[in-house]
Amino acid sequence: MIFETERLIVRKLTVNDLASFHNLESNPNVLRFADGEVKSLRENKKELSLLINKYDILDNDFWIYAIDRKTDSIFIGTVAFVKDDKDDEIGYRFIEDFWGKGYGLEICNGILQYAKLIGKNKLIGYVVEENVASLKILEKVGFKKVNNFINKQNQKEIKYQIIL
Repeated sequence: MIFETERLIVRKLTVNDLASFHNLESNPNVLRFADGEVKSLRENKKELSLLINKYDILDNDFWIYAIDRKTDSIFIGTVAFVKDDKDDEIGYRFIEDFWGKGYGLEICNGILQYAKLIGKNKLIGYVVEENVASLKILEKVGFKKVNNFINKQNQKEIKYQIIL
């Protein structure tokens, strides 16, 4: 386990996560506001393997973890800690069936506590302007707008940061 919240456990991905990982990464609604394309099962199997292998890299700066629900150990999404130039960026995705249940706010609060624990002093996050739910979550946990820009998909995007 990497960290936990009241209802969630964050852990390393495993090969047993393939079906749920594919469910997440092949849903166009999930990827609508993300920098990513819907992938086939074969592509997601390869991606999952690459992410798992990164755990063993000494100077890895690209960590993607599974999010499980505590009550039934069901994989419901992923959370990311990655380097964006010199900054520590966070991100999260949930399987569509788990939207609107407060998990986004809960995982963001958990990320902040975990980041403090591992010695981070600043985090950033990027949110497409149309993704109102994520905008509200980041602002609710204390992130502040840093700048607005147009991303590669020609969407208006906002960079947020929080000083811990």
